[in-house]
Amino acid sequence: MDVKLLQRVKVLDTDHLAQTVLEVLQTEGYQRPLFVMDSFLAQVPLVQETQALLEKSGITVSVFDQVVSDPPAQTIRDGVTAFGAAHADSLIAIGGGSSIDVARGINIVRVNGGDILDYTDTQKSIEPCPGLIAIPTTSGTGSELSNALVVTDVATEKKVAILADNAVSEYAILNPDLLLSLPKKMTIATGLDAFSHAAEGYTSRLASPVTDAICEKVMFLLYNYLPRAVENGHDREARQRVMVAAALAGWMLNNAGTNAGHSIAHILGSKYHLVHGEAVAYALPGVLEQVAPLLPHKVAEIGQILGVAYAPTDTLSERCNQAIKAYQHFRDDLVGLHPFNDYGISEEELVTNAEAVANEQFAGNTPGEMNKQVATKLLTRFGCRA
Repeated sequence: MDVKLLQRVKVLDTDHLAQTVLEVLQTEGYQRPLFVMDSFLAQVPLVQETQALLEKSGITVSVFDQVVSDPPAQTIRDGVTAFGAAHADSLIAIGGGSSIDVARGINIVRVNGGDILDYTDTQKSIEPCPGLIAIPTTSGTGSELSNALVVTDVATEKKVAILADNAVSEYAILNPDLLLSLPKKMTIATGLDAFSHAAEGYTSRLASPVTDAICEKVMFLLYNYLPRAVENGHDREARQRVMVAAALAGWMLNNAGTNAGHSIAHILGSKYHLVHGEAVAYALPGVLEQVAPLLPHKVAEIGQILGVAYAPTDTLSERCNQAIKAYQHFRDDLVGLHPFNDYGISEEELVTNAEAVANEQFAGNTPGEMNKQVATKLLTRFGCRA
């Protein structure tokens, strides 16, 4: 049976974070949560207020604040040790994708045993992993609703993804106040990551009419509100709309998936330490060019979402070209992503990664043929501007 839409996470939107977290713990009977975050978030007043209310209410709070960007497997191993030492019974992940991914990894290992890298084997079963409460502080990764975690295998210097429907968050708590101080650069990168989740899901082999409708709404919300959030980080309405869009885009990761854009980002990101949201944004125009002959109506629809008013005489091919330029305008001018040239990586260097991109696990979700030749073409278009 081909299920088109699956959602297991209980989603809460709140203006009162501490009280909501307490209510969730009391509802589920959790008494000993382990907070998983980075060292900066451990000092944020709203986080400290939440911990203080929990402790005042008889909850035993422990903290693991060693999360770093692109977390290596060792961080998850250390988190599993911390979970055991605290005799914890649940996890509260506060942060961006790295914090939520680390917490998901801890949850998988503490329930199923072994080492987190064991679960890169898609044949290895993962039993249900309750007890993860995800509280995002960025708007892009969608980890709060997705079934994936990305971990760096230091031995191979590669990012690897683990997909586990049984390890999704039990709860996702959305509070826009956590985003008001998010730096502009991170707002741009995470917001464009969310847009790529929707655009790649919209043009993936796994797309369906049900997921298409949600992906279209996500792109619409980001087109209308991400530039506002970038311009004024304290625009609470914009922050909330972008946060909702990012969560829905994360949900689509479970149902429609991503494609070659994320394959490129995973390969180049682990090798050259590119910011993930920037990498997928640099990759998207090339991916849209590649799939346009197979999905012209969808690529043209993306253009309409991005404000293009087509002339009645425009051919489908012309509409697709306009759509791709509209995305580049949105990315570069309205949102303000810096040029890829700033990284100083040559095209000759990029194309050396073609085989790895073609063999990356999400590349096969791209419509049409995916091989080294196609990957080379995509890499030559990486970072192209209108």
